Amino acid sequence: MQSQDNYWLGILLERYTVLVLGVTMKYLGDPEAAKDATQQIFFHVLQTLSRHKITNFKNWLYTVAKNHCLMHIRKNKQTRIEELKEELLNIQSEGVPEGLQTRERLLEQLQSALEQLNAAQKTCISLYYLENHSYQEIVTRTGYNGDQVKSYIQNGKRNLKNYIIKNDPPNG
Repeated sequence: MQSQDNYWLGILLERYTVLVLGVTMKYLGDPEAAKDATQQIFFHVLQTLSRHKITNFKNWLYTVAKNHCLMHIRKNKQTRIEELKEELLNIQSEGVPEGLQTRERLLEQLQSALEQLNAAQKTCISLYYLENHSYQEIVTRTGYNGDQVKSYIQNGKRNLKNYIIKNDPPNG
């Protein structure tokens, strides 16, 4: 750090590549996402290292990696939730009454609709959209096969849509 020579930082980061890759795999679960995150973390370290006074590099790097992964997970979870919201908001063009135009109301109905799904559909929809799990992770966690997971998610989305259409009171 005193010499401001990135050559030495490169050697240091090389020594901790396995640690960072392990942390990213633990949190992200996907080898490709973990590799990408590791590169992003190292780039971030290169850019910000001079701003920090570091006494234990390994612990600091672990914390940077963990925080990067948690931010990534939050961002993806929010993206998936937004995708589901948008899909359900787009059903207006398929006959949803005009009174369902507010997002707040849709979210309330979405919560009620989730409670009406059968256990398998509710589990798969929740794991995929709310907990940001891949189909393969859902297969592993639930014991359903891949076709069942896909079917439960597709049928669950259709049932959510039908519930919302059916239970929207006239005139808002």
